[in-house]
Amino acid sequence: MIKKILIADDHDIVLTGTVLILESRIPDLMIDTAENYPEVLDKIGQQKYDLIILDINMPGSKNKKMISEIKAIAPLIKILVFSSYEEEIAVQYIKEGADGYINKLSKVHEISEAVKKMFAEGHYYPAGVVNKLLQPSLLDSIKKLSEREFEIFVLMVKGNGNLEISNAMDIQMSTISTYKKRIHNKLKTTNLADLIKLYEAYTS
Repeated sequence: MIKKILIADDHDIVLTGTVLILESRIPDLMIDTAENYPEVLDKIGQQKYDLIILDINMPGSKNKKMISEIKAIAPLIKILVFSSYEEEIAVQYIKEGADGYINKLSKVHEISEAVKKMFAEGHYYPAGVVNKLLQPSLLDSIKKLSEREFEIFVLMVKGNGNLEISNAMDIQMSTISTYKKRIHNKLKTTNLADLIKLYEAYTS
């Protein structure tokens, strides 16, 4: 299936380089570009994109407000923040709803891997960003899980559904739902994405 990407950046070299990197390393891509934020809004309003690679310092930028505006127009689009700013800034955008962050100074393979993960998993958080997103107390809460809860937690973040977990753990489906509620309560999470962030921070 062809994936459609919008790369939004006001530097021709960055735009051209990023297009070349992705086209040479990821098959079945359709890539469009935008050089300023008004052009971004115009294009996502007229066409459907799977992913936007968003420079946060382009002409017309509204800083963090861009994330909610883009999501309001295209709720299903994934936003990968593309910036040379420090990770502390990336965290602010992720908290606003961005789905990932990649530094412009990253190596070629890191940029292509970030995009692949955005398509495969719906997010991309470098370890440094994950650690800043999570309070130490949240990481410590993983240690409060029982052995079985931890095993189910790991299976969940690795993409296993109730049926796979039931088969792997040899427990009933109804029991899995109970375990999931306990896990979310102990970790103070509400969805799988939050669990994945915790797991990535815990194992990094």
